[in-house]
Amino acid sequence: MKKQTLRAVIITATGFQDEEFIYPFYRLQEAGFLVDVATLYQTNVYGKYGVPARATMDTRQLWAHDFDLVVLPGGFEAPDRVRCDKDVLDFVKRMDANGKIIAAICHGPWVLISADVVRGRNVTAYISIADDLRNAGANYIEAPVVKDGNLITSPHYRNNCDFMREIVSAFDVK
Repeated sequence: MKKQTLRAVIITATGFQDEEFIYPFYRLQEAGFLVDVATLYQTNVYGKYGVPARATMDTRQLWAHDFDLVVLPGGFEAPDRVRCDKDVLDFVKRMDANGKIIAAICHGPWVLISADVVRGRNVTAYISIADDLRNAGANYIEAPVVKDGNLITSPHYRNNCDFMREIVSAFDVK
């Protein structure tokens, strides 16, 4: 019997934190995931330091039944843009309702706030949005990575190893 390929999507916009996109992008492929990159209008975007994120799909094409995992990189500019996209918020809500893994790092949890999936959940993020998370009803925890059910969050790219280890272990892949 052929093993089914796991599918992940990284959703981002202009101004993402380069390290929080590129490390998960390659680490997930290494673990056997098929990785898509979704942006508004399938536009190629660039990180704060110039790393390109070549879009493979438009955010209007996101369907929870197509993916096992969504990753939301930080860098305050990109998540602020992404959380204004109704299609992304609907997708994140559906992923959460289906118990699929939602991973966000740095300012990425802003998208989780706007999708209204953090209330009553344990999360972490970059310290500057701790109050935003608390005001949205989340229990903010200062830690390198926090897993609460299907939510995996991390505060900073210096925690990429912990973040990706937790994501990959959620799927029992290497």
